[in-house]
Amino acid sequence: MHKNKNKLLIFSFIIIAAFIFTGCKRFDGIKVKLGVKNNDFEYIKQGRIKKIIIQSTRDKSFRFVVTDEIAIKDLYEILSTSKEVGEKSTLESDYIFEMYEGIDKVHKFNYIAGLDEKDGANLYSTDKSYIVSKRIDNDIIQNFWNIRKPIDFKTVYYDSISKVLDKYVKSNAKVDDKGKKIGIDISEDNSVAKFVLSTDLETFKSKILNDYNAVLLKGKSADYDVLIKVKTEGYKATIYKSSVTIKTALSEKEKLYYVVAKYDKGLWNIETFEDKKPAKF
Repeated sequence: MHKNKNKLLIFSFIIIAAFIFTGCKRFDGIKVKLGVKNNDFEYIKQGRIKKIIIQSTRDKSFRFVVTDEIAIKDLYEILSTSKEVGEKSTLESDYIFEMYEGIDKVHKFNYIAGLDEKDGANLYSTDKSYIVSKRIDNDIIQNFWNIRKPIDFKTVYYDSISKVLDKYVKSNAKVDDKGKKIGIDISEDNSVAKFVLSTDLETFKSKILNDYNAVLLKGKSADYDVLIKVKTEGYKATIYKSSVTIKTALSEKEKLYYVVAKYDKGLWNIETFEDKKPAKF
């Protein structure tokens, strides 16, 4: 009995050793067939990528260069588990990834942050599309930010606009106002463009359409009865300030709202001031 047990242990050791030394590639092949491993990014694992540039699509000045070997390896680990799919998301990309292989060869990808798998590929090149783990947002992008943005930016930014809309709509509530088209323009709010993400914009679009019959503008504004422009005036981690101008097609005079938001005890307290700049704004 004792001899049989020893033979079993020796046999098990031989099997494990054989797997370690000869079976890794075969095991990787199995993972590829099962769809849990992607071989398209092996050039990163092979050490051929020495530099990666990540560029915001909304703020051309916001870019950072990744040369750290550990960070590049972490990116490979994420990309090697991506799933290739036939179609990319319809959302605009938030970042462009450029992976430099030598001097002349660049692997270029568009990336949509915070996208759920059911909404399509969040990483795509000119010829391939992938569903990639959202770990890229936290493990790669967030680690290289050296800008202190407001806590939970998407809450304070979009809620600030909604607060102004609430105040404006209520103070101008007339029977003939119900059919008016409201256009909101944040395209020139350059100081926070780097924090704006397509997935957050989609949520905001649905809210303003349902609550105010408002549309987020892209380009022309002539087709709207009310035009609203947002400009961030300053921010820190716990303070956010903006000015919002509202112009109607019937009047050349603009209404001006000032917004001051302060973060305290886990919540943003947002105040709006009509036509009067608050103290220490």
